[in-house]
Amino acid sequence: MTRSIPAQQGGTDLPDPGDPAFWALPRGQRLAAFARMRALDAPVLCGRGTGREFWALVRHADVAGASRRAGDFRSAPGVTTPEPAAWAKALFGNAMVNLDGAEHAALRRIVARSFTPRLLAAAEENVREVARRAVDGLAEAGAPGGSPADGPDFVRAVASRVPFEVICDLMGIPAGMRAAVAARVDQASENAGVRRGLRIPGRGLRALAHLRLATARLARERRRRPAGDLVSALVAADVDGRGLTPRELGAFFSLLLVAGVETTRNAMAHGLALLTEHPEQRALLEEDFDRYADGAMEEIVRHSTPIIQFRRTVAAECELGGHTFRPGEKTVLFYASANRDERVFDDPDAFDITRSPNPHLGYGGGGPHHCLGAHLARQEMKALFRELLSRPGGPWAAGPAELVDSSFDNRVRRMGVVRG
Repeated sequence: MTRSIPAQQGGTDLPDPGDPAFWALPRGQRLAAFARMRALDAPVLCGRGTGREFWALVRHADVAGASRRAGDFRSAPGVTTPEPAAWAKALFGNAMVNLDGAEHAALRRIVARSFTPRLLAAAEENVREVARRAVDGLAEAGAPGGSPADGPDFVRAVASRVPFEVICDLMGIPAGMRAAVAARVDQASENAGVRRGLRIPGRGLRALAHLRLATARLARERRRRPAGDLVSALVAADVDGRGLTPRELGAFFSLLLVAGVETTRNAMAHGLALLTEHPEQRALLEEDFDRYADGAMEEIVRHSTPIIQFRRTVAAECELGGHTFRPGEKTVLFYASANRDERVFDDPDAFDITRSPNPHLGYGGGGPHHCLGAHLARQEMKALFRELLSRPGGPWAAGPAELVDSSFDNRVRRMGVVRG
């Protein structure tokens, strides 16, 4: 049985997102619980009595407000639960997502300037080629008709492959390293937020360690022989006399590989499932892809919200959403709830690729931590769906996607596909 929010905060039958059992509920029940929480006068305290209490921010305005007020709602010491241990930070370095203020701004400037116009132009051209190859492979693997068990797994064959290959090409990871890197990425992310809410279990730590070692070897090689890729640019970066330390470089590439692959692959898988569940929306997109594609990609991200939540720590007494927060308290920004806020989105549970405006928070709520890879993720999704929908007998989801019970990301484990 799922623990309930105390009656004085909104009723004893409202399930508590601080209880791991909440995340085993069907997704519709979880979304309904968030809708009830949005209707309350102020944020509610979740996880009461567990030692991991947090205030749930579920409204669009509150999530966006906390995101933009980074001085009051800080990412440090960590945006996930549990937060990174001090020894892990010392060993692996601290990801940019867990930093604040000048330290975060300095790292972000170095990384942003390394994404030169030439590098980005080459990446966008490469995205189209990677998407074409992935869909070619899917067409060869599949056969017309069949049952969900007969169709190939779209997640493994396409949705995982596209962002991984794009990022590896962007970074300049040699072909001979990629199978090992892919295995480590899967190990680092497969149990994120599952069951007890563990973000990085022991197996994930070992995987991260191997990723950092691989990055260090590649960085040493690129210092000797630059190759015009992102690793080459970052090891040579000098912004206001500052470059990346080896640990900072390793932390950035682990974040790019794990977060960049995981979020985009889930958006792609959910996107095909949504277009299958809503054939009228698919027909509209197929009819005039150039007209509707940008809106469709935004609606896929809003509706599926690949990252469910991030955590913030209150730095100073402040007020938001009708509640006064105290220093040291934890808040959780529930993007999955903010993207269904009735105050912002008409008929928020509907999937509508013509929705405009669509100010979703699927790439973060703005502010200094807005997703650095949002533009590349949009390009990857658009290139993939252009390929999928332009082929005769383009694929459809064979049945409901197999989801992972997670409090952190809206992860798709497997989804079979069949030919149209």
